[in-house]
Amino acid sequence: MELILLERVEGLGNVGDEVNVRAGYGRNFLLPQSKAIVANSGNRKVFERRRSVLEEQQRSVLETAQTEAKKMASVELTVVRATSDGKHLYGSVGAAELAVLLKAEGYDVARRDILQDTPIKEIGEQVFRVRLHPDVVADLKITVEAEAS
Repeated sequence: MELILLERVEGLGNVGDEVNVRAGYGRNFLLPQSKAIVANSGNRKVFERRRSVLEEQQRSVLETAQTEAKKMASVELTVVRATSDGKHLYGSVGAAELAVLLKAEGYDVARRDILQDTPIKEIGEQVFRVRLHPDVVADLKITVEAEAS
């Protein structure tokens, strides 16, 4: 399925790129979310007229994400958890819980945008990443403390 991208899609392309994707991906994700339009002669003409507006929108979204990442870098998250031996947690701190902690700080971040290599399972200062834009990832720190027994 040939499509013209209307916004930057991670792993696929930038605004205006004509891409060939599987029919299901295009039909079920890109088209319903208005991330792309079908590449035909009529849509190409419409896109060329709108190109500068779409590129400017993407630039402003990128700038907003970059300023948000700078603000987020100063956030200090702390969570208290029960430990088995004073070092290892019972359970872990995962992406869903990190999203709730960030929401409490005033940042609306979806769970799927929190990038963790592994769940947090030890006390101490840990680092995780938040994807704010396909090109912008903020590194954040969380301090996990042991529950007083």
